[in-house]
Amino acid sequence: MKIGYARVSTQDQKLELQTDALSHYGCDQLYKEKKSGKSKDRPELEKMISQLRAGDTVVVWKLDRLGRSLRDLIDLVSEFQERGVDFVSLQDGINTATATATGRFTFNIFASLAEFEREIIRERTNAGLAAAKARGRRGGRPKGLSPAATEKARTAKVLFDAGNRSVGEIAKILGIGRATCYRYIDGITSMEKPAGA
Repeated sequence: MKIGYARVSTQDQKLELQTDALSHYGCDQLYKEKKSGKSKDRPELEKMISQLRAGDTVVVWKLDRLGRSLRDLIDLVSEFQERGVDFVSLQDGINTATATATGRFTFNIFASLAEFEREIIRERTNAGLAAAKARGRRGGRPKGLSPAATEKARTAKVLFDAGNRSVGEIAKILGIGRATCYRYIDGITSMEKPAGA
């Protein structure tokens, strides 16, 4: 099924240009949003994502109608790929639905960007741990956490300390609950206190 998503930033702007193009492309269903791209609350987008099935194709008029940022776009397109959902951006000439080298290349670019960010986060985490150790702070693993959970906890702490993401966004990136994210951050913070402090 072809599913169209259209968004404008304000109530005054019109959706018709986008919806006409999406309908002309053959979208069976349209989700329409009147929200700023910076708004985290996009109920129509969330509703669309919750109803996606393998074999569907998400269609947008332009990339900036879908994502609030490059990070947001990477996350969304990566999620589409994981679910077996294709993606088309009409104005940007992106179409992963065609079994062509270009379609595969597009998905690979988004996947590579996602992996690149994960590597950067991992490097920052390791650098932060080395710096903490040099300052005499305790390292190791918080009690009760598996090695995988410990890595997520350290990543959560690095992202939180960077200050450009909310705890909710960090939790979503790491695939954990908000309360767990807070617990991880607190656990790593207490571990990093200098011995005897």
